Amino acid sequence: MGQFIPLIWKNATRNRRRSLLTIASIAASFCLLGVLLSIYAALFLSPDTSPAGSRRLVTRNRISLTQIMPISYEAKIRQVPGVEAIMAYQWFGGVYKEPKNFFARFACEPEQLFKVYPDIRISEEEKKAFIADRAGTVLGRDLAGKFNIKVGDKITLKGDIFPVDLEFNVRGLFDMDKNEESMWFNIDYLWKSLPADQRDFAGTYLMLAQSAEDGPAIAQQIDALFRNAQVQTKTETESAFAASFVSFLGNVKLYLFAISAAITFTILLVCGNTIAMSVRERVREVGIMKTLGFTNGEVMGMILGEATVISLLGGFFGCVVAWVLCKGVATASGGFANLEGMSLAPWMWAAVIASAVVMGTIAAIVPAFGASRTSIVDAMRYSG
Repeated sequence: MGQFIPLIWKNATRNRRRSLLTIASIAASFCLLGVLLSIYAALFLSPDTSPAGSRRLVTRNRISLTQIMPISYEAKIRQVPGVEAIMAYQWFGGVYKEPKNFFARFACEPEQLFKVYPDIRISEEEKKAFIADRAGTVLGRDLAGKFNIKVGDKITLKGDIFPVDLEFNVRGLFDMDKNEESMWFNIDYLWKSLPADQRDFAGTYLMLAQSAEDGPAIAQQIDALFRNAQVQTKTETESAFAASFVSFLGNVKLYLFAISAAITFTILLVCGNTIAMSVRERVREVGIMKTLGFTNGEVMGMILGEATVISLLGGFFGCVVAWVLCKGVATASGGFANLEGMSLAPWMWAAVIASAVVMGTIAAIVPAFGASRTSIVDAMRYSG
């Protein structure tokens, strides 16, 4: 079939408007498929495999993440064998200037933060300044760059979850492989800003195990420790905890599957209709080709090749757009549920483009087979 490639290309581009519209339709659909693949991989296939990340565990209220736990739990968890470091931390929420400025804002125990997160890279001077200043805060360097925040600046968060507005002194900027778009400040500063009867709590406890192998045993021991307590706990790995945020959105896997199935069906219709129209326009041409000696297989192969070319171009341009969108989502995610790791990996490019080619080819089989089976007499009599 190699000698027929120029003819296949000419047939694929003979009606340029229709071909461009078909390619654009395929590109739009497979762009969406590429983004869905990237979201799925970020949410379910991207556990933190860094040495420290694989050792971190999170303990929260068993009933709901929105329910707090007594601060007294920290001392008890610290005694569990295998726990190297632990800190209480709390999602603050709040608004920085405008509601659209979303990023992670955590209250923590500064002295423990750098033990639980040994992968945070920050100068010793900035670390000491943060620990010494109750109103101090440290921000990820990418986050600071996005909002043009520098060390020494003052920033204010207007409370929404908590009815307090907090002003912070920026004491340092840190680098980190993941979760860099986040802000950490002293949980004691939050407590002292609240009424006396609403202090000394933790939304979650974050701990570092001595080894990743110790994690399952530690989780079981912690939850067993509070099994008969008024406030029971659930302990899981940090990556599982991050993925649990997705459950608030419902059955995400089912949603992704349903959308992907709809995309597949749409592509079958678009490609099938395009190729059918092209074949109807060339019935007489097919008769002439057979008169010149083209076999049924060669006629069918050229029509399938035409569908493959259009689908290949659509899949490729869809991947290009999906790659741009994934970069945008990753930048705007604020670290939510690992979405900062969204990208269109090479295997996703291959999967999307291959899917486009397969779907386009399958959709063209019926019209291609019909054209190949048309006799010379019927083709010459055709007046459509």
